[in-house]
Amino acid sequence: MAADQPAASPIYPVILCGGSGTRLWPLSRTLYPKQFLPLAAERTMLQETTLRFAPGSRFASPLLLCNDEHRFIVAEQLQAVGIAPARIVLEPVGRNTAPAACVAALLLLREDADALMLLSPADQVVADDGALHAAVEAGAALARAGRLVTFGVPPDAPHTGYGYIKAAQPIDGGPGLEVARFVEKPDRATAQAYLAEGEYSWNSGMFLFAAQTYLDELARHAPAVVEACRAALDGALDDLDFCRLERAAFEACPADSIDYAVMEKTTHAAVLPVEMGWNDVGSWDALYQIAARDGNDNLVVGDVLALDSRGNYLRAESGLVAALGVENLVVVATGDVVLVAAREKVEEVKALVDRLAAEGRPEASQPPVVYRPWGSFEDIKVGPHYQVKHLVIKPGAKISLQYHNQRAEHWVVVRGRARITRGDATFELDPDQSTYIPLGETHRLENPSDEPLEVIEVQTGDYLGEDDIVRLEDTYGRTGEGGPKNA
Repeated sequence: MAADQPAASPIYPVILCGGSGTRLWPLSRTLYPKQFLPLAAERTMLQETTLRFAPGSRFASPLLLCNDEHRFIVAEQLQAVGIAPARIVLEPVGRNTAPAACVAALLLLREDADALMLLSPADQVVADDGALHAAVEAGAALARAGRLVTFGVPPDAPHTGYGYIKAAQPIDGGPGLEVARFVEKPDRATAQAYLAEGEYSWNSGMFLFAAQTYLDELARHAPAVVEACRAALDGALDDLDFCRLERAAFEACPADSIDYAVMEKTTHAAVLPVEMGWNDVGSWDALYQIAARDGNDNLVVGDVLALDSRGNYLRAESGLVAALGVENLVVVATGDVVLVAAREKVEEVKALVDRLAAEGRPEASQPPVVYRPWGSFEDIKVGPHYQVKHLVIKPGAKISLQYHNQRAEHWVVVRGRARITRGDATFELDPDQSTYIPLGETHRLENPSDEPLEVIEVQTGDYLGEDDIVRLEDTYGRTGEGGPKNA
């Protein structure tokens, strides 16, 4: 680069963290979906995504959008890998990718009128970051010229779970191609024809465009989305390190994807095919295909014993999984659920989740270990009028000052030191010591030490739901009645 040539502005990563990941149930659940799990690497999928676009000469600090329930999970996972986000925007309800990108564009334009934004889901695998980065560099030139760029993945199989993009002629002789059309998930015969034709790419769901270009095109094709997002952002409130969109305005926003709202209608779309080892990890079979397997073609995770078995995905999150003489199965055992499915049927796992949700079963959405900003809890035993939980309080953390209208609690310290507030008294407990919290008594549990605090909590009462909480004071900005999501 010549000495007098200004450096290009950094590209702004926008990470979408809102998916529910129900096809990877029971490991992925609504309250702790797949993007927060270490499914394909030692780090979680969110961490891998943010590190892929880590701040530096090429990328600015990331902007993330997530729902309110996951805000502390997102913040903690970024902190764990040393990523400081520019903002974490909280969506009060899910409205798909077009409104999320609109909010991000509006925010970026407040800081940089020429901002280029790189939109990426938080729950995809990319094996070759270098190939993606090279494609982003090529796409940046197209984006600065007014193109809305999507990154296509050359297909290697007639996959029916992906959308497809048909490419047309090259743009100005470069690697970017005009888009002939977008196609929704096809049947197998159609997908096979696309594969044979050679002009189709899988739709990766990653986009690169100038924030202003996207807003202009969205205003042309879906003006109600822009209007609602402006109102939601104008009424937004800062909550600790989060930007909380105004609920009523965002709820009024039409729900639509970028593909439907803009890309299928604009005349400025471009596709860049890129071989980057991409996988959206949309099912257990997809995870099976990308991971290392043993000599019998089994993928084994956790405490598993497999004899005379072949072609299985066997995962034990809790306890032992023993398999004998089985083939082409997916078996996933968590603390509260065992999934057994034929590998060719795992795309339909969502039907199980829908059935459980319709029956009001907590397993549909709540994982066995429930994470809170102060730590986590796990149900050990639930019976008539009683419930036993294992609480883990992080060093320096504390639950809210609260009381319950319908239950009493008994706390037994099993590891660490606990500081207890009960009514007007404050005292500390060591392992093997305990205290009783009567119904209606104000109380708080705190970890004053630098090691985790573990407590066994025994609840008794006529109602033991997590929404029987009245918060009087809270370190994490949660006060008032209820709040089952962040107790």
